[in-house]
Amino acid sequence: MTRLRPWLSASLLLTAAAAPLVAQGAATAARRQIVPMDSARARQLYVSNRHEDHPEADYARAVSAKAATDSIFAARAKGVLKFSKITYKSQAGGMTIPAYLFEPLAPKGPGQHAAMVWVHGGVHGNMDQNYWPFIREAVERGYAIITPDYRGSTGYGKEHHNAIDYGGMEVDDVESAADVLKALPYVNPARLGVMGWSHGGYITALLLTREAKGSPFKSGAAIVPVTNLLFRLSFKGPSYQRSFSTQPHLTGLPFENRAEYVRRSPYYWVDSLAYPMLVHVATNDEDVNFEEARPLIDALQARQPTLSETKVYVNPTPGPTSVGHTFSRRVNRQTLERDDSPEQVDSWSRVWAFFERTLGK
Repeated sequence: MTRLRPWLSASLLLTAAAAPLVAQGAATAARRQIVPMDSARARQLYVSNRHEDHPEADYARAVSAKAATDSIFAARAKGVLKFSKITYKSQAGGMTIPAYLFEPLAPKGPGQHAAMVWVHGGVHGNMDQNYWPFIREAVERGYAIITPDYRGSTGYGKEHHNAIDYGGMEVDDVESAADVLKALPYVNPARLGVMGWSHGGYITALLLTREAKGSPFKSGAAIVPVTNLLFRLSFKGPSYQRSFSTQPHLTGLPFENRAEYVRRSPYYWVDSLAYPMLVHVATNDEDVNFEEARPLIDALQARQPTLSETKVYVNPTPGPTSVGHTFSRRVNRQTLERDDSPEQVDSWSRVWAFFERTLGK
């Protein structure tokens, strides 16, 4: 038998070993060529990062709805509390921020009252009349309340709407509302709180953690708050992501701008909590799903037990517009009175007790 030269023998062995890999690669390439792109799925998954592609809204309709809310607040407030629609300048670029101010009819005297900033929820949401019974109760308890329609809120036209900066300058807009409260002679500037629901709870949490250094707020309540944008955008998918990726200060998704999304997520700032914070969440929440909310609760209980007060409501009675997400905002939309469930009563009782402890009566 003919003896192969060593170098030829090694070459044949390498060729033989590589043959299956070459065949596999060729088969993979063939499959890629044969299987066409699913264009319908591609359109469904596409998420633009161009600001000009930010979802448009019916601005005229929103302005009309806001005018109706203003008139409802004015009518409901007569003889009950002092109501004003005001504007103030944000510390972020001096942007003009509209807000509602609700005050006691007969304040006790200089520096005798606590006050709070209440923060509405929603990506492009706004403060509306459905908060009325809770605002009235707060003022009856002696609090002055300001509710800002921070940048990105609806009802003020395209420019205000498209200035949205989720977790960015909107947080500065809300913090700046504290200056309005401090200027009220009967308010004690050392007794300021902040409270919000959903996206408003998210802003509240950021103000008490990331922005805690030098914060004007001494305590806050975050109800069903957004907690982790990395998780949330992945969980909600492209239809939700499109309202974020086209914002000028985000410009893309978490995999493209991870550090900024982390910076804007309260979950990653738990160790910076400097003031008492109450957090209530619901297991049947279909907006801020419990899969997102639970890690924040666990982190607060484990790492901030002395500063946090938390409660998980197990399948609370559904609210008017979603299953668990509005469990503590149950309102009869016709009468604008509370539509109490046991969980709503319990949650608000805990909220009022929390603020009495942390801000004083």
